[in-house]
Amino acid sequence: MDKVIVIGNLYADKETHMTLKQLRYIVTVADTGNITEAAAKLFIAQPSLTSAIRELENEYGITIFDRSNRGVEITAEGEEFLGYARQILEQSDLIEERYTGKTEGKMRFCVSSQHYSFAVEAFVELLKLYGGNKYEFHMRETQTYDIIDDVAKLRSEIGVLYLNEFNETVIMKTLRDNGLVFEPLFRAKPHVFISTHSPLAKKRSLTLEDLKPYPRLAYEQGSHNSFYFSEEILSTVDSDKELIVRDRATLFNLLIGLDGYTICSGVINEKLNGPNIIAKPLKVDDYMQIGYILPERIHPNFLTEEYIKILKAFKT
Repeated sequence: MDKVIVIGNLYADKETHMTLKQLRYIVTVADTGNITEAAAKLFIAQPSLTSAIRELENEYGITIFDRSNRGVEITAEGEEFLGYARQILEQSDLIEERYTGKTEGKMRFCVSSQHYSFAVEAFVELLKLYGGNKYEFHMRETQTYDIIDDVAKLRSEIGVLYLNEFNETVIMKTLRDNGLVFEPLFRAKPHVFISTHSPLAKKRSLTLEDLKPYPRLAYEQGSHNSFYFSEEILSTVDSDKELIVRDRATLFNLLIGLDGYTICSGVINEKLNGPNIIAKPLKVDDYMQIGYILPERIHPNFLTEEYIKILKAFKT
């Protein structure tokens, strides 16, 4: 039977023999980065796995993997193909679970985000709604550049970060260079996270002058530790006391233990962040345009679309 297969910008009006099994092979090899390891995980012989991949590559006239003595590395066109393959498999699993009550594999979904409680809250809600009996969901609160890299290389379906007047030019260029688009969610006024026991806690709002005596906390940005990739706005403002951390729990512990502060969006969830952290408005002429990033050429899958809907509902 003739079919029209659409993979990115490839159109093949022909009889096709592509199977879900072949797509699962491709995804497993991409996840492991090694043919031998993937074959063992799939319980098939290595030559059979290699042959199945070559058949698919020949069928569509693309090279999905570059092979070397070090293993396999996914190509640029392979990354695009992999994005569609994951969507097809996820839709297949949803159909299987909807009409038979079972699924062949786990539901898989991954988010990479700056440290926002609303993004975690939306993730929890998505998992409750669609996790099913088997799932592998990843919530990566990570460095700004890694968020971009994760989505560009399809390790994550979606990323959550912010833009403002200071970083927009650099971040948007980085997104364009990686084939990504930014979609706004909401604009937040700058706030300061402090402890309920902080000497600043009784003030209704804060100024930069108020903050000067206290330690400023920020999230580490690794090898891309430029001001433009900072998770906190006003990162160029001088501070005598700087504390750099890698995770939310450490940041909050130091806010409480050292009367520190961090500049943020002000969106807070007491259930996730605890009762000892509060947000105070910061009197500065600035903003945070918080949004999500997606691959430009790949349509979001079902779980990504649902996560976006929940994000919009949980943004405040």
